[in-house]
Amino acid sequence: MTILFSGGGTLGPVTPLLAIHDVLREEYPDAEFLWVGTKNGPEKDLVERVGVGFIPLSSGKFRRYISPFFFIDIVRIGIGFLQSLYLCYKESPDICISAGGYVSVPLHIAAWLFGIPSWVHQQDVDVGLANTLMVPFARRITTALERHSKSFPKRKTIWLGNPIRQEVLSGNKKQAIKRFGLDASLPVVFATGGGTGSHRVNQLVTQAVQHLDGVCQVIHLSGKDRPQELVQRAEKHFDFYHVYQFFTDEMKDAYAVADIVVSRGGFGTITELAAMGKASILIPKPGHQVDNVTFLAEQHAVIIVDEQTSDGNFLAKTIKELLANTQKRNQLGKQLHKVMPLATKEKIIEVFAKVVRR
Repeated sequence: MTILFSGGGTLGPVTPLLAIHDVLREEYPDAEFLWVGTKNGPEKDLVERVGVGFIPLSSGKFRRYISPFFFIDIVRIGIGFLQSLYLCYKESPDICISAGGYVSVPLHIAAWLFGIPSWVHQQDVDVGLANTLMVPFARRITTALERHSKSFPKRKTIWLGNPIRQEVLSGNKKQAIKRFGLDASLPVVFATGGGTGSHRVNQLVTQAVQHLDGVCQVIHLSGKDRPQELVQRAEKHFDFYHVYQFFTDEMKDAYAVADIVVSRGGFGTITELAAMGKASILIPKPGHQVDNVTFLAEQHAVIIVDEQTSDGNFLAKTIKELLANTQKRNQLGKQLHKVMPLATKEKIIEVFAKVVRR
């Protein structure tokens, strides 16, 4: 059996698929796993780290607005479609699974032409264009939120919850203190701008750090593809501020030791925070992340910081207030865990069986 995953460009569509991969590898140890992703995205390192073969395809954005890159994207999409046809013919996978990403669209259309069944998972509060385009060709659509069940054809839609890798839950606080060189007597804030990093989050965090001396320690995942001048300058001045450009297995320990997590509003990260019941301050990227975070804030599950109207001083003030209020931190973590149900192993296997059954 050959199982083909697709998605990339960011880690948004990657993290739930890695969780599905872990479940299926345990259930079907003899299966072969392949991953189709983008040439320059952050997914390649994570995918190859778990022993999955990685195949880069040409990818272009499906633009719904006028852009000078429109024709370049059309060419890239066309090349990606031809590559997808060849890949489906050569590998003849038993199933294609995606959680979004433009690189997945030509592949899933090609799979449909070859009669290969596909499974599309919807995470975000707003349904993205990539998933919208893949829905007609999918045998099953699963959703992270129950409310999404009404957004897709009833006959092939299943409310699954969002998958999460068990590895993320295996962090150790004592190990984290040693690993990151932390002071066990001070609270810890873990700040991350998502899989590719965020220049704006980096700006806000470095501005906030100067107001947090003696209040907490900060672990900052700045992103290897982002300018590092700001964070490196701040790191030289503050011993309690620890900067890292990229995490693999360190992520679980950063989560475990954190009293508060400051993050973007990607659904993959939010799912991980919900699983651990972490008090979270979210700085959504304009677009679908704003909808994700607004939905959770309305459920009193997270705190929003607007990247356009806020500065580092406001972020520091928000962090200080939340650190001083243990009851609120606990309430936020519990509510986020309640609002964001996780996909169970049994349900993932059940959906998989329904898709591959011919």
